[in-house]
Amino acid sequence: MKLLVSVVNKAEAVDGIKGGADILDVKNPKEGSLGANFPRVIRAVKEIVPKNLELSATIGDLPNLPGTASLAALGAAFSGVDYVKVGLFGVKTSEEATTLMTEVVKTVKEYNSGVKTIASGYADFRYVGCVSPMELPMVAHKAGADGVLIDVKIKNKTDNLFSFLTDEQLRAFVNQARNYGLLAALAGSLGKHDIQRVCSLDADIIGVRGAVCTKKDRLAGKLESEKVAELSKEIRKIRSIKP
Repeated sequence: MKLLVSVVNKAEAVDGIKGGADILDVKNPKEGSLGANFPRVIRAVKEIVPKNLELSATIGDLPNLPGTASLAALGAAFSGVDYVKVGLFGVKTSEEATTLMTEVVKTVKEYNSGVKTIASGYADFRYVGCVSPMELPMVAHKAGADGVLIDVKIKNKTDNLFSFLTDEQLRAFVNQARNYGLLAALAGSLGKHDIQRVCSLDADIIGVRGAVCTKKDRLAGKLESEKVAELSKEIRKIRSIKP
């Protein structure tokens, strides 16, 4: 399992690298759970990322506008990322999600076939009115995407991924993704105490931000390399004993 750490600027990226992140994820949490950052920020982070570390970028909590999503995805791909994460917020059905993701995948692959596209949904979908994340493996498969992610749209101090979906549901999500040959990522206010649980679900990637920021504040807090290192160490320990 890989550790994805979300950063908002070059300085945080430096700390993420020092802490041992496997994937740096450039986002702007002030614009939402999967809020998009500026291309100039993505490029600045790209300049310092070592070759053995991957770069991801979110392109927003998107409305149901495939053209807008495609342009945003192209901007991220052009900025040099390995993964483009698409926040499927405005889509209400799997058909809408498939249409949007299909256009994004076409656009990204035409530019660079090596860039991976990730269909991203929300565990609290019932509260925010978007498509169920349990439908995303099929959506991603039909669209030709490379992976799926479940996050939480409404962040607070009490709820996280496991407040909305059971282990059984999440395991089914990961298994379905795996059956389609997709990467499966889990996020949503997760921390060190969740790593073993996420690993037991056989996810490929765990995504964090608040857990590695000062005062666990994903918005106003600053990423701390020591906290990243704690999580990275825990994952390495689990890797070493997992059969």
